[in-house]
Amino acid sequence: MFSNVYAGRRVLVTGHTGFKGSWLCTWLLELGAEVAGYSLDIPTNPSNFEILALSQRLRHYQGDLRDRERLARVFDEFRPEIVFHLAAQSLVRRSYCDPVTTFETNAMGTMNVLECTRHRPGVRVGVIITSDKCYRNVEWTWGYRENDALGGEDPYSGSKACAELIAYSYVRSFFNGREDGAAIATARAGNVIGGGDWAEDGLVPDCVRAWSKGDAVVIRHPEATRPWQHVLDALSGYLWLGRQLWGRNPRVVGESYNFGPDAAANHRVEALLQMVAEGWRGARWRVEAKGMDGRPEARFLTLSSDKALADLEWRAVLTLPEAVHFTSRWYHRYYEQGGAGMREFAIGQLGEYGCRATERGLAWSQG
Repeated sequence: MFSNVYAGRRVLVTGHTGFKGSWLCTWLLELGAEVAGYSLDIPTNPSNFEILALSQRLRHYQGDLRDRERLARVFDEFRPEIVFHLAAQSLVRRSYCDPVTTFETNAMGTMNVLECTRHRPGVRVGVIITSDKCYRNVEWTWGYRENDALGGEDPYSGSKACAELIAYSYVRSFFNGREDGAAIATARAGNVIGGGDWAEDGLVPDCVRAWSKGDAVVIRHPEATRPWQHVLDALSGYLWLGRQLWGRNPRVVGESYNFGPDAAANHRVEALLQMVAEGWRGARWRVEAKGMDGRPEARFLTLSSDKALADLEWRAVLTLPEAVHFTSRWYHRYYEQGGAGMREFAIGQLGEYGCRATERGLAWSQG
């Protein structure tokens, strides 16, 4: 997979203790990479990072993304060749409560990663992950493209737009065209689902927590539409983008890419609920329309991934029903086994996902 580019490479993942970060580290380890992670803490309990026992399989660095000196010491000690930057304050509701930390972490933290990268010529590749919410959402019905206006009404979305602007400036000022510098690109994924997500205010983890106890889950906006996709679909985009940057693909270096699902996967919250509920006896929910204390929340969001298809031959592997099936199987297995054997189960899902990608002709899976 990915032309075997990660085998034997030193790869640093910021935010490795989170949902997407822990899955990315698991995949990188299976690809033969030497992996290190940098995170402030373990953000949830339960935690996919702990369930997969990743601290025993990679170099685990704890530190604040805002602490550039600490981050620089990790760069110097581990000497990464490839960096995936995922660390963030990623919750919209929390961004209203603590906008300062949100902007400092997501905007200035991204700057710190780029600053550490530009002073270390050994770093060949940097994939900067922002968010589908970096766009100025005007509630239109077609997918946002990479050259659409950035913005955001809430502090989280605004901070991710800032991160994109910072990355753009750094690429043009310090990296673009330099053979001795890193090849940088940014990635914007859709709303990911998958086993091991325990984040607060996440639709699927909220459902799982409630339904496993026989409770009703509280839903804010059942009519809201999002670009739902499985976490492995988003990560396959990140990894394939990293491969293209390693090869200095001139169409890719310095660019931004959406990694979202096919338009058919843009569903209302209530439709996704009904799919997830099929696997849970007694699943139920209730709507509390007040939402986030009266704060605005986007009702419609979708992405266009045409650029990723054109430049990278990338598209999502799983349909939404398949993504829900992958996700539900993980949680059922977790509760049935009390968390035992989940690393092997996760690796099995990676293998199953890779087989489907190969069968469906995805470029990154062809060797």
